[in-house]
Amino acid sequence: MITKNDILNLENQLYEAMKSSDIEILDKLLHKDLIFIVPSGETISKEMDLETYRNGKLKIEELSPDTEQLTIIDDLALITVKINLKGNYDLQPFEAQYRYIRFWKKFSDGIKVVGGSGISI
Repeated sequence: MITKNDILNLENQLYEAMKSSDIEILDKLLHKDLIFIVPSGETISKEMDLETYRNGKLKIEELSPDTEQLTIIDDLALITVKINLKGNYDLQPFEAQYRYIRFWKKFSDGIKVVGGSGISI
């Protein structure tokens, strides 16, 4: 069974891993078959996402999340979050607000992100 506290704790782990480019934690939290639509509209895989952090292309300086909705359906959780992000992508600085939806699913080895999407708002 997944609880709302489980998901909120995992979201916080995800944010910290994103800010510190912690590939080990990101690898643990993202499912091997992840499908995610980034704000540019591109669909990426887990490996593509990890590579963005691994090669230093994305550096997050500030990340301020505001959870909007969190719903649990059996072994799946859906969360929508508004996030203020500041950092640089491919050496270009950015500061913007995004809305993300993420789908967390429980597996025998833990709860992992299986999909999601982000848009600029």
